[in-house]
Amino acid sequence: MIIQNFEELAITEKKKDCLEILESGLQAANPENIISKYVTPNEIRINGKIFNIEKYSNIYTVAFGKAADSMTRAINSIISIKSGIIVIPKGSKAKIKAKRFQIFNSGHPKPDKTSVKAAKEVMKFVQNKKSDELIIFLVSGGGSSLLAMPDQITLSDKIHVTDLLLKSGATIQEFNCVRKHLSKIKGGKLVENMKCNGIGLIMSDVENNDISSIASGTTYMDNTTYQDAMNIIEKYKLKMRIPIEVLQILGNGLHNQKSETPKHAKIENYVIASNNDCLESMEKEAATKGYKVIKIQIFGDIKEAVKKFWKKFLKNKKHA
Repeated sequence: MIIQNFEELAITEKKKDCLEILESGLQAANPENIISKYVTPNEIRINGKIFNIEKYSNIYTVAFGKAADSMTRAINSIISIKSGIIVIPKGSKAKIKAKRFQIFNSGHPKPDKTSVKAAKEVMKFVQNKKSDELIIFLVSGGGSSLLAMPDQITLSDKIHVTDLLLKSGATIQEFNCVRKHLSKIKGGKLVENMKCNGIGLIMSDVENNDISSIASGTTYMDNTTYQDAMNIIEKYKLKMRIPIEVLQILGNGLHNQKSETPKHAKIENYVIASNNDCLESMEKEAATKGYKVIKIQIFGDIKEAVKKFWKKFLKNKKHA
């Protein structure tokens, strides 16, 4: 059971029901229950495609995000992984103990010095692999701050911009658009020049499972531009508060003095789990217990999300 203090909390039948419904959602997001659906010792089967992994001389993993440790443990129990890197939030404790996995505990939701160190190690690790080898990228939410490689700006400038965007009310898509254009690793740049083969298995925590937004599309691509990034800064009236060095980077990109983010995916990326999987599992569990189920997904500013949720709750309660 994932809820460790279940017995302590389940002091009434209603509370027990609520906890069991929540547990079903958590289990639906448990990588051990997800990875095995797609991965066998010989192949990865997903979306009607079969990837033969026996043909590679070595298989590695690079995992970053809140679920990086558990995703690595799940896949390592199925496939013989030669070595890998795991990047998880500071305060999290990795359960995987094998020495062949290098572990970093980076800052979240703001990057820190460990985020930069982790990004450099991941980039070096990826670029050193040979053409007959395979890297399985295990990506989950939170990866944007866990890997940070500022492009010609300081980490403090990057943190300052991150802080401004967090407080501005910008959407995750807008947030990541700016971050991608200030980074040497995001928006597909991590895999842009690698020589080996790769595949991305992704646990989504964003609206519509937009792969370019999950962990800032580090293993994918980016369809936004420097102009888009500048427009976002102007939209939220942040230009006067942004460091001049950051504006210069974006300005250089606007005038074609810097390369755009990759517009084509170098490797295949697949969403293997999402928020909706959790909701569906909880909905099913609640229905079996005789509850009327109202399912709603709300993204964006938490204050606005709570208002929308409460409004819908009261409306349905009135008609119940």
